[in-house]
Amino acid sequence: MGRDKRNEQRQEHFTTLTRPLMETDAWRALSPVAQALYPWIKLEWRGPKANNNGKISLSVRQAKGRMGIGINTAARAFHELQAKGFLVVREHACLGIGGEARSPAYEITEIPLPHSDTNVGRRLYNEWRPGRDFPVLKAAAHNPNGSRKIQNPVIKLVTCRHQNGDV
Repeated sequence: MGRDKRNEQRQEHFTTLTRPLMETDAWRALSPVAQALYPWIKLEWRGPKANNNGKISLSVRQAKGRMGIGINTAARAFHELQAKGFLVVREHACLGIGGEARSPAYEITEIPLPHSDTNVGRRLYNEWRPGRDFPVLKAAAHNPNGSRKIQNPVIKLVTCRHQNGDV
């Protein structure tokens, strides 16, 4: 028999956008896409009891899928949030030993870091001024070949089979 779903507790997962945050110059300077991405990033925060701020991970591809936008648009939104002081990259993205990629770990500056003495975050967005963006850390392209040409390229011959078996 399956589990009894009536006894299963369902908890909604939600986040807040406060009016003081939305009235800052930095928020108004964000594109609508970056403003829409911010709550998705905040939803990755586990709350004050299991504070994972500084280790919040949401990849560009995950953001693309959740928001229904292109990958370059999602990447630009992450960069905008960094430039305006809403996010800080704490750990860079990397490719693991098994070939599994890890997205960067972010700090949401609105939320205090774990083991912090204060109850508020750094809120760097309050210090943002037009023309004075914060540094943006972009993912580095690790191309082992650089600009060199590949000596012996592998060419695969692809054939198509139609439904009736013709090539």
